[in-house]
Amino acid sequence: MINNTYNVKTVFSIKDLENLSGIKAHTIRIWEKRYNVLKPMRSETNIRNYDLQSLQKLLNVVLLNDYGYKISRIAEHSSENIELLVREIITEKSTKNHAINAFKMAMVNFDQALFFNTYNSLLSEKSFREVFYEVVIPLMQEIGLLWQAGTISPAQEHFLTFLIKQKLFLNIEKLQVNDPTRTDKVFVLYLPENEIHELGLMYLNYEMLSKGYKTIYLGESVPVDSLMVMNEYFDNIVYVSYLTVEPTKDAVNDYMDEITTKILNSNSQVWLLGRMVQFIDTKRISDQILVFNSISDAVNVL
Repeated sequence: MINNTYNVKTVFSIKDLENLSGIKAHTIRIWEKRYNVLKPMRSETNIRNYDLQSLQKLLNVVLLNDYGYKISRIAEHSSENIELLVREIITEKSTKNHAINAFKMAMVNFDQALFFNTYNSLLSEKSFREVFYEVVIPLMQEIGLLWQAGTISPAQEHFLTFLIKQKLFLNIEKLQVNDPTRTDKVFVLYLPENEIHELGLMYLNYEMLSKGYKTIYLGESVPVDSLMVMNEYFDNIVYVSYLTVEPTKDAVNDYMDEITTKILNSNSQVWLLGRMVQFIDTKRISDQILVFNSISDAVNVL
């Protein structure tokens, strides 16, 4: 007999709540003791644990508190009334935090409906570009920290990432039907070997297409040797790569030497982004290699 139940995390430690809400465990304990905001379950050894309802309530309490509600006032309301208050005060000021919290709940519960409802609500008020910059980028930064802290599983991260990729694919396809209007350069987008984190690269592809450029998207884990053929087909290539975990900090400068030797010519450039670029020795690299600290920095150069 096949078991169709999902292995969803339903019990959280106080450290998990701290990571997911951004509120220190010490503060959560004070809110519990003084205001009875949460009612933790206790293990046999008296360790606090919390259910999904407690997590949802805490995220709502934090949003109201950020909006100016005092904890003592929030504590007077039931969980249902707190949800109503949240709906009433969701304005431009709080939409971002509310959406990020909703996406995190969707991830924790593997809840596609919540993801799509939240996304569509955002898109009714904002452009795709605004949604990505204001919500998706901060969300993915938080998700990376949650994964590192062990609060979420790789399965939960991949679930959320895939749903975001779907939205990127849809918006990219709308642009790909148009012929390029700018021919001064061709962008070749790829990830280094063993690198699979492509959301940032996919979004750059969207921005480059929206500016009228021709792009060639190669995707995950591309060896440098495989890029060498591109120079036979196109002039004025800009190679764009996103280094999130690969190459490692100990290997990244050797990687700079490899791409300089194998793919750079007088008409080409390399643009690099991602967490690992902080370990690049900028004094050692060619002037044709540009290092960006953020997606917006790279987009501003287009």
